[in-house]
Amino acid sequence: MKKGFLLLLPFLIISCQVTETLRLNSDGSGTIEVTNLRDENSYMQIARDNYSMENIYRDTTYVFGDYIKKHQETFSRTPIADQRVFLKYSEVKIHVKASSYDKEFRTVYTQNFQKAADIADLTKTDHYLADIKNNYALSAEEHYYNVCYDYNGNRFHRIVTVTDTLEQKKEFDKIEKMKAEYKGRKLVQNYVLNYHFPRKIQSVSNPLAKISDDQKSLSLQFFLADCLQNPLSTNLEVILEPEAVD
Repeated sequence: MKKGFLLLLPFLIISCQVTETLRLNSDGSGTIEVTNLRDENSYMQIARDNYSMENIYRDTTYVFGDYIKKHQETFSRTPIADQRVFLKYSEVKIHVKASSYDKEFRTVYTQNFQKAADIADLTKTDHYLADIKNNYALSAEEHYYNVCYDYNGNRFHRIVTVTDTLEQKKEFDKIEKMKAEYKGRKLVQNYVLNYHFPRKIQSVSNPLAKISDDQKSLSLQFFLADCLQNPLSTNLEVILEPEAVD
């Protein structure tokens, strides 16, 4: 696993809120946005004296496809199969705001899509950017699960599959140690799904999902650590009411 991700993992688990917002149109197109927001109160408890010593400012927006063009030389040397994966992210827009002055640390990944199957696993965006820059092969990645989506007109699926059970066990144990270390602290570590549909929701596979008053949206919240330890828990099936026939 890359050193950068190892350093980032504790922050992601114990002081972050991740929000996945999806808006689906009747023709199957739509937008998806994943926002990683550092919770300042949680991070302050962890960083302690170092919190006031931060001196960071970055505010930038770019598109994954432009990054491919910028690093075309290294991109061209990656295996063809890897290039196909990276190209799925071409239209993903990344906005990074990291300000120790405003105390705002936020990264937003946005993708417009024509069909749900085109949606990229946006949580991997930063890793893949690093792969292109450094000419890393995807075979060297230590991701242990994949997220994809499907929509057939009446049924929407968020589909999570575990791809490496040994790596999942390593992460499970690592997170257990972190939980023990920070036990008793009131830390924000949420993963929230906010999904908006073109028609009323008939049923949802997860009974904890909160459906809006107009029955066209749902919100579902998990603990981020639980999602990483058991990613299959975030699988979701949403059945919509049949489309009205004139």
